[in-house]
Parts: sequence; C-alpha cells; structure tokens
Amino acid sequence: MEYISPEDIPAPNSTRILCCQCAAPIEPNPSNMCVACLRAHVDITDGIPKQATLFFCRGCERYLQPPAEWLVCALESRELLALCLKRLKGLNRVKLIDAGFAWTEPHSKRIKVKLTVQGEVMGGAVLQQTFIVEFVIQHQMCDACHRSEAQDYWRALVQVRQRANNRKTFYYLEQLILKHKAHENTLGIKPKHDGLDFFYATENTARKMVDFVQSVLPIKCQHSKKLISHDIHSNIYNYKFTYSIEIVPVSKDSVVCLPKKLTHQLGSISPICLVSRVTSTIHLIDPNTGQVCDLSSTVYWRHPFTPICNPKQLVEYTVMDIDILKEHEKKTFPGQGVVSNKHVIADVWVVKSSELGHDVSPIHTKTHLGHILKPGDTVLGYNLCDTNVNDANFDKLDKDSIPDVFLVKKYYGEKSARRRARNWKLKHMADDLHEGLGSSNEDYNEFLDDLEEDPAFRQNINIFKDESRVPIDTDEIDPSLPRITLAEMLDDMNIEDVDMTEV
Repeated sequence: MEYISPEDIPAPNSTRILCCQCAAPIEPNPSNMCVACLRAHVDITDGIPKQATLFFCRGCERYLQPPAEWLVCALESRELLALCLKRLKGLNRVKLIDAGFAWTEPHSKRIKVKLTVQGEVMGGAVLQQTFIVEFVIQHQMCDACHRSEAQDYWRALVQVRQRANNRKTFYYLEQLILKHKAHENTLGIKPKHDGLDFFYATENTARKMVDFVQSVLPIKCQHSKKLISHDIHSNIYNYKFTYSIEIVPVSKDSVVCLPKKLTHQLGSISPICLVSRVTSTIHLIDPNTGQVCDLSSTVYWRHPFTPICNPKQLVEYTVMDIDILKEHEKKTFPGQGVVSNKHVIADVWVVKSSELGHDVSPIHTKTHLGHILKPGDTVLGYNLCDTNVNDANFDKLDKDSIPDVFLVKKYYGEKSARRRARNWKLKHMADDLHEGLGSSNEDYNEFLDDLEEDPAFRQNINIFKDESRVPIDTDEIDPSLPRITLAEMLDDMNIEDVDMTEV
C-alpha cells in the first residue's frame, strides 16, 4: 500500500482548472487565465501616458500648474508629487495604490514617478500593476519674470519715504514686512536715498501694501496715475499707478517741540517731549511730569512739527546724584493726561563724561529714568543749552522753561561687548537691499540695541537664534546688561525635503 501525505489529499470542495493559454493548473477565476497570461494579454495602464512634461521657470524656480498657477516645489516633495499626478490623464480609471519618486540625476531634467495601480478586468478579476512615468522638465518663463525682464514690467509703484537723519524706522518696517509676509507679491524692491520703492503688477496688490504700511506706521499717502496707452476701439485704458507714502520725520529717542495748540489738545503736556516709540502712532513722554500721550497720523499732519534733536547728537553724561520725587512734589497741570506707571520722576545732577576730573559744577535736570538710574551710571542726553535749534515753536518758548540737559536713556557701557554677547539675529528681505539701507553704519547697530533695551519695541518682531555665533562664557557678561531671553527667540529652521519614496 502506498502512503499518501496529508498535503496530497485534495480538499473536498476545491477544484482546479487549466489556464486557457498555457494549460497551467490554476484556481478558477472569471478570466480562466493565470496571472502571467493575464498580464501579458491585458494592460490596465493602457490609458495612462508613460511620458509627460513639466514646465519650470528658472527665474523664480516655480512649476506651472495649469492653467496659470505657479507653485514652489522642492525636489521629491509632496507638492511636486501631487503636481505630477495631476498631469496624468486617465489615472481616474484605475485605483491608485502607491506613488513615489524613482531616483534620477538632479541635473538630468528628468523626474521619474513609480506608480502602483489596481484595475478590474474580464468579469471582475482584479489586477495590480506597477509602472514608471517619466516627466521631462522644460523651461518656461512665468508672467511675473516675463514682466520683470520687459521694459515696462510694473503697473503700480509704492514709494516709501522719510526725511529723517537715521534709518531706524526702515529697519523696523522691514521686520514687520517679513513677519506678516507683506512683500510676497512684490516684483522688486529698490532702495533709494531716502526710502524704498516697491514694484507691483496690479494696482490691488500695491494698495494692499499701502494699507499695511498705514496700519503699522503714521504716514501720509498721495495717489497718482499716468496714461500709457488707450485703445479707442475697445475703450481700454492702460495706466501706471504711483502711491507716494511719507512717514512722519520723527524717530525713536528724538526730542520734539510741540505747537501750542497741540499741547492743549494733548492734556496740557509740556511742549518739549521725548519720542519713546514710533508704531502706528507717535508715543510721547514728558520727562518733567511723566505724562504720556499717543499722537495719530491725522493729528500730526494737522499740526506738523520736526525734531529739534536727533539720536546722532546724544552726549554721554555721568550721574553724580539722584533724588526720587515724591507724589506731592511732582508738578501737575490742570486737566493733565495719562501719567506713565513704568517711569519714575527724579531730580538728577549730571556731568559730561568728557569733563570728569575737571573743576565743573554738576547740571541739574529732571528725568523720567529714576527707576533705572543710580549715582555713577552713564546716561545719554541732549545738551540743549549749547545746541543751535532752528525751530519756530522752540523760539516761542520761555527760556527759563527749557532744561539745560535733556536725558534720554541709560548707557550700558561698551557697545562692542554687548554685540559680542548677542546670540540672536534678524532676517532681511534681500542682502543687497540691506546694504543699500546702510547696514554697515551705526544706525542698524543702534536699532539692535533698542530692541534689547525695550521689550515693548520688539514684541512685534521675529527674533531668531544665531547658531553661527560662538558661545561665550556667561561670567564675562555683565548681568545688568539688557538681553533678549531664549523664550523670545525663534528657531531658525531649515526644512529639509521630505522623502517621498514611501508615500
């Protein structure tokens, strides 16, 4: 008797048939064909093209998504894979199981996508097939780059100007534009001697830029248009639009002399005030009383004034003695406005740092910096008694009411030591633009110092960690120096391309 293993015993209900093509025994299926013969006779990818074309703009490095949208896609990214799949016709006839990139040379101008699809054939049989589609990259200039190469590529121009002696306002505006991405639709940015020029393709995009600048800075805007061409048959006019923006000519740490009518509107504030900050409004403070007020752009242009002293005229003084004023000793006015709770009014006696050791008597003045000053500190201020001021509002004042020294802010020692300890950085719209704004001079470094000293001034600015800076010993850093904490810094991340081989 011959022994039969259990594996050789056929199942009671299982039947096998022969393939109609190669006569191989197979399980019954609707096509009565084996998998090899089925793949040889039926192609479920017949309606899907195996080659396609992608259009790429070398100027802005974007890919065309028909009909007219241009997308920024990194190599082997999800966005590029989605763009490739949308370019394939007939893909909706089958079920897409897997898609991924096959490796090609980065400079071969070829992109290969490996696809796995399933389809129903011959009465319900499901067939799965894997194939590769090759995309050829062709160069085509997008509309934005085409306009930039043409002679009259822009249709709207936004001119931002400020007639001031420093560039701090433009550095502040640059950071706000970067944070809110207000420059995305800009065709080009060109620095000028007293401002910036923003070029746009349409009037609507230029108007959005004007509205943004108006929301963050006190400005005055004028609008004009120039006729370029006119089609008399279709009655179509072609204009070029220009928006001229003028920023108020005052900046942070400037001293101004207000007109008499304006002082009454602002709660009888002292005519000589300090500009603490310039945001959407002008923030003023009176060092004699601590009174503060906000001046809008509408009120400013109704009663315009210019600074009588600018930050470049600051002089170093040494505090010899300081006396904090009590509440009943502070000078008040009828109908006085809001008084700052962050500042402390004090009597202070100072001497020029350059005259220390000489037989000179200290100069008495009042200051709003009583909460941070102590004897021996260095403070920056304006010497009004020796300054030649050419201002009509200043000439009308009583000479006895004008202080000899106007203190502005505390001086924290050597600037080079502070800059060596600075472990943060700011981003810029373009390197050539930043050089055009004068990044090599002291205006930009003073702007960074202001960010460290004033937390309210930097709350609307994105500050990033500077990983390239070599860390220094913390013992060498003076703890009294103003610094930006790590909690206020953002990580400057470089997003790597996502691996799409297993999508």
